Amino acid sequence: MKIVHGDAVEPKRALEHRGGTFYGRLLLEGEKGTLGNFQFTLGQSGGDFYSPRHRHNFEQFRFQIAGTLDFARNGKMKPGMVGYFPEGVYYGPQSQQSDEQPLTAVLQFGGASGGGYLAQAEVKSGMAELQKYGEFKDGVFRRNDGAPGKKNLDGYQAIWEAAHGKPMKYPKGRYDNPVFMDSASYDWVPVEGQRGVSEKLLGVFTERRSTAEFVKLDKGAQYLARGRGIYLVVNGAGTIGTESYRPLTAIYLTNAETLRFAVDETTEMLHLGLPNLASLEAGNRVHLTAEAAE
Repeated sequence: MKIVHGDAVEPKRALEHRGGTFYGRLLLEGEKGTLGNFQFTLGQSGGDFYSPRHRHNFEQFRFQIAGTLDFARNGKMKPGMVGYFPEGVYYGPQSQQSDEQPLTAVLQFGGASGGGYLAQAEVKSGMAELQKYGEFKDGVFRRNDGAPGKKNLDGYQAIWEAAHGKPMKYPKGRYDNPVFMDSASYDWVPVEGQRGVSEKLLGVFTERRSTAEFVKLDKGAQYLARGRGIYLVVNGAGTIGTESYRPLTAIYLTNAETLRFAVDETTEMLHLGLPNLASLEAGNRVHLTAEAAE
């Protein structure tokens, strides 16, 4: 279990391989090198931020806290909306009004096909290495004349390929487009067996069951959380064991853990359930063992 107060984390410059200004607060990370690795951040983009239309070999959830992000043909994400961005599916380009600095909670994680996810440190070191052979501009890595490799390549793809020493193979998309969900259009439904607890289940995605929902806890409620995933407090206050929570507190639970919330003020939380990759991880361990024996 990990508990981090988002308002106490210092913003740092990030996503330099895209275009414009972006600052992120890294709240939670998974285990580097695993198929289930993840990164949970609070991101704030400047008015000049731009990301071209692209896709990934991992999955994403985005929760729009403030401001509006424009994804062109995919639509706009406004405050209160949650977006699911499937692996292998194109989205964007992404932009926003020049006078806005939207705030977004972003969970990026190894997805249903087992492509894994690069840690932030791996992305930064990969970018630094590639800059010896070209430049990152408008979200694309552009190789210098004579440098080996494809002339122009998506920035993240170029970093991933440099880190793994092989071409990236994008999984076939399970959806045609990202899924944007307006939480205001969902009703609160009481959770059976937990008095004073309600939920808005936004969606469960792919055969690995990545999940997005909101949970509301009435004052005085006792809520037992379980299952591998991320909780982000949107509003309210209370305690988790001996630790207090407040807006922008983020919590990570593993499969083996449970956590009890004691509620002092009515609380709303975003819950993002990470996918079940157990069968993929078992297969990956067999593969790595076989490789080591050769």
